[in-house]
Amino acid sequence: MFTGIITDIGEVRSLEQRGDLNARIATGYDTGGIEIGASIACDGVCLTVVALGSDWFDVQISAETVGKTNIGAWSVGYQINLERALKVGDELGGHIVSGHVDGLAQVVRVVDEGDSTRVTLRAPEALARFIAPKGSVALNGTSLTVNEVEGCEFGINFIPHTKVATTWGAVQEGDRVNLEIDTLARYVARLAEMS
Repeated sequence: MFTGIITDIGEVRSLEQRGDLNARIATGYDTGGIEIGASIACDGVCLTVVALGSDWFDVQISAETVGKTNIGAWSVGYQINLERALKVGDELGGHIVSGHVDGLAQVVRVVDEGDSTRVTLRAPEALARFIAPKGSVALNGTSLTVNEVEGCEFGINFIPHTKVATTWGAVQEGDRVNLEIDTLARYVARLAEMS
């Protein structure tokens, strides 16, 4: 489990197809405190560490995961949001995030508003019903509050801190981002279907 509070920006150092996709990710984390088998959310995708170096970790990514996320767009030098798994006693500053991406949202508008940036995204129709104003979503692993919703489109406001502490400072129209809907919204909708 994760909180959606990004704690490092990693960089893809290498990609190699060996059955599964193997990625080496440069990190500022103290890798001496990471164990083989640990989970790290990489742009919101929960991946398992399979090898470690002094400033990097390796993950193996199945074709299923590549096909359902934006990992297919990764290239050497690509920057990604990183978060270590939640530990008992850690502060829960965002919301509960599983690292299981539900689908891809597309950025349709980016507008600066003062020092902040308003981003409008389009969710897949099957997921849009789970997104509500003032509700939570995880986009590329970042816990965010939804400002407004109109049909399949929803808006997020990025404050300066978020733009510096994550990869969101480089967002562009057309970007496809990993979307994980709020777990609570999923269960509320399921209960409503059964009533």
